Amino acid sequence: MKMRYDAIYRDILHNIEDGTYPYQTLLPSENKLIDVYGCSHNTLRRALAMLAAKGCVQPIQGKGVLVIHRQPAKAAFIVGGIETFKETAARNHLLATTEVVTFEQLEVDQSLADLTGFTMGSQLIHIERVRRLNGMRLIFDNNYFLASAVSGLTPSIAENSVYEYIEHVLHMSIATSRRMITVERCTRRDQELLSIEGFDFLAVVSGWTYSGKGELFEYTQSRHRPDYFCFNDTATRDVANLESPSGKRARDMLSS
Repeated sequence: MKMRYDAIYRDILHNIEDGTYPYQTLLPSENKLIDVYGCSHNTLRRALAMLAAKGCVQPIQGKGVLVIHRQPAKAAFIVGGIETFKETAARNHLLATTEVVTFEQLEVDQSLADLTGFTMGSQLIHIERVRRLNGMRLIFDNNYFLASAVSGLTPSIAENSVYEYIEHVLHMSIATSRRMITVERCTRRDQELLSIEGFDFLAVVSGWTYSGKGELFEYTQSRHRPDYFCFNDTATRDVANLESPSGKRARDMLSS
């Protein structure tokens, strides 16, 4: 049976992360990988395109596919795409546990509407969770879920994985998350719940997450101890767009 492109992607990614394919070396040739996975050229190329989009590899014309992923020098909680906490912890090879400290239903007032983007009067499930990594209390998650979108949600589900419940029990698709990263001073609540270890600031990731129907169903603020936080993104330079008339106008405006 031929392997799917996403399974091939995950297997090559695992080999990159564990050092089987080291940093700044070329992956095996396309023909070799096709033999290994028993797949078509198109399937393999889709998997390699996913790795390139993630910033793990870079195709070099005339040479092959170069590994450009580097493991962090120390254990870090590397945030990237839309993942569950368990998925992110497993990818970072960290032992993770979750403690639910608040689970309540509330109605959106003006200040909460301004913070979260939910309309006034909406019913939300508010959850506070402390995330332990390798036994240390390093992340404080403040979650607001649209109550109508997460019917049946319980504290025990929140302790395990809300996203697994949403996708596999409620069968709702999770499509898009818009994120903002800031650095903020520790609050008294942070000091109560986290192993601060002398830090007076935290890395804060605020996120607005939308379903496949375009409905905002979650606002979350994740507060991270900075020495165990890393945000991972991949950017590419769109030369074609820069050379277009609109791109030139934008560049001229910036340089004027």
